[in-house]
Amino acid sequence: MATHPAPLAKLALLGTTALSSPAAAGHLACNPAIDLTATVGEAGAALLVWRAGDQGLVSKCVERGRTVDALAWKADASLESVFRPFKTEEADDVHVMVVGTTDGGIHLSINDSFVIGTAKHSPRGGDEIFHLCGHSSRPEVSTHMLLLRPETGDGTALYLVPMNLAFLDSSPANLSLLASKTTTLQNLLRYLKSTQSHMVSDWQSTRELPRRFMAGVQDDLKKMPNGDMTVVQALYHTVVTGHVYEPVKEWLVDTLGERGHKRWEKAVVSGLTSLRGLVHGNFVPALERCGAILSRLLGIARFHGTGKGIGFDEAQIAKLMEIVSCLMMVAHRILTVVMDELEYFNAFSIWLRLEIDKQGSSSITEELSEKEATMDSPRVLSYIQHYLASSPLSVYFDEVAKEDYTKDQEMIAPGVSLVDLLDKQLREQARGRPYMKVFPRIDFLLNYLVTSANAVFDGIANAEKRGVKFGQGTEISIGRKLWKHDLWMGRPHKNLSAPTFTAMVPEDDKSQSWFDMPLRMTLSANVSFSLHYSYRRPACRKRQHPDFNKSFQKGKAEPSSKVAGRVNNNLEEPRSVLLRITYQSPQMLYQGYTKGQTPPVLAFDGTESDGLGSCIAPSNMSGFTPVQMVVQRPSKLRGEIPARVCLLGRDKALYKTYIFPNDLDDGNEQP
Repeated sequence: MATHPAPLAKLALLGTTALSSPAAAGHLACNPAIDLTATVGEAGAALLVWRAGDQGLVSKCVERGRTVDALAWKADASLESVFRPFKTEEADDVHVMVVGTTDGGIHLSINDSFVIGTAKHSPRGGDEIFHLCGHSSRPEVSTHMLLLRPETGDGTALYLVPMNLAFLDSSPANLSLLASKTTTLQNLLRYLKSTQSHMVSDWQSTRELPRRFMAGVQDDLKKMPNGDMTVVQALYHTVVTGHVYEPVKEWLVDTLGERGHKRWEKAVVSGLTSLRGLVHGNFVPALERCGAILSRLLGIARFHGTGKGIGFDEAQIAKLMEIVSCLMMVAHRILTVVMDELEYFNAFSIWLRLEIDKQGSSSITEELSEKEATMDSPRVLSYIQHYLASSPLSVYFDEVAKEDYTKDQEMIAPGVSLVDLLDKQLREQARGRPYMKVFPRIDFLLNYLVTSANAVFDGIANAEKRGVKFGQGTEISIGRKLWKHDLWMGRPHKNLSAPTFTAMVPEDDKSQSWFDMPLRMTLSANVSFSLHYSYRRPACRKRQHPDFNKSFQKGKAEPSSKVAGRVNNNLEEPRSVLLRITYQSPQMLYQGYTKGQTPPVLAFDGTESDGLGSCIAPSNMSGFTPVQMVVQRPSKLRGEIPARVCLLGRDKALYKTYIFPNDLDDGNEQP
């Protein structure tokens, strides 16, 4: 009696979303915690965020002159500010990022942005360039497994190389504390630079419009018999005597008028108010946080001394703290000047509007006379004399000659108290004497702080980079050109040995799905990696010979000992299925690995009866051919979000999201 295979399990459809613009370059990323998906459109120049279902496009981000090369959601899907909030459970964590560069380098950074440096490694020796094409690691050990591809060759071989980051285990200082503080300090310096840029912009906005207004009347004043009179002198004369020169009268009535006065007032008041807010609410608090972090680093330097190899010493941190003190002094002086200028400008603005009304009226009304009687003339005169033509803020923001810049830099000798020197120069400037024009400038002090801090960061990075060691590479080859590959490191055992699985698909026969090579390596700090097992898992072939076309996408290997891939089956419905291979099942018998040889093929019928894996069919697939897949595990960050698989259609303008089976992640299964 003939038996019919059991129908395939179906994936429930969570939502279907039509994209108004096709995803570019095959970019697709699912949010791990909430039901959002990101794509790239407009020839790679726009980042689009979609919500499944009828809501469609949620947001669009375009930055001029830039394109999106890759995209991925953060694991916690939360919008973090510049300063990472402290969490007790993460106090001992160090986050490492490994990036492969186009010139064959391995770029390392920790805690978001602290750069350790770039190293190069050639498994075959010499100067041959190898590109990073796979990476896997475990939080329990300091060794990372790298998959390197030679730049030249026939594409049949990859190299599995262990990279030990010894500084994670043997740093003389508390690496988590040091990395956290230095990363936060880097972010603070970027924050200060951005704030300083906005401060300069706001200050310039308070000067540009009044300067343009006064330029016109200045030309007319030069045509008078006493042509050396300035706008400041003419307005001062008007306040003191009540007499208005004819060019000034025409300027007040015809050029400036009520509309011009409102524009002038808005430019100055809004600019100074914004500058005050930036200094008080952004710049000074950031400097205070810098001081707190530097105080902590100073304690670390004093505790360890100069011979422990932490990368910096007490003198360097003391210098940074002194520069921060100088910036704090300048910031408070700027804040004082801004408050005074706002107060004096308010009196000047009232007087200016009164003069516009007086000169534009044929007779002086009682209301104008009353306003003139209550005018705060001393403040008006002070503004005209000290702020109108040149603001005291120009000492901190105005441009200086290049020769002054070079001369002042040379005058800052080692061992000189920067705070005392700055205070002396500001007193000389207030007395009208020659002074160091560059030293009080906020951009000079900030650049000086960044340069000095970078020397500390480089010292720390070089000290940690000395602990990066590469082990002996293992060539992985099946004698055929490779099409797809993946890498996964399993949980380490008590003896610090960990299995590493490498999966590959040959170019000439994509129906052979995965080649897995478990390598159990001893992970020791001195990178003496011993190879305990070297086996290759047989490939798996479905009896119906499905066609793994160029749209095949390998799934991310979860800690579950399972991988997921998409299969297009051209011979029977359903056309597309999800293939799961249980690569640590007892039925998956491993054979001895011989370099360059292809192992025999196991038959795979797509059911769980053979112990090799199973096939799952997405529902509602009529007329839909997927070309890309993203799998996300369950999340409880923002409510119960089930495991999902997102499939992007061939036209890249439609994607479908399905609920994945709950047993996707079998985290308790041991290698």
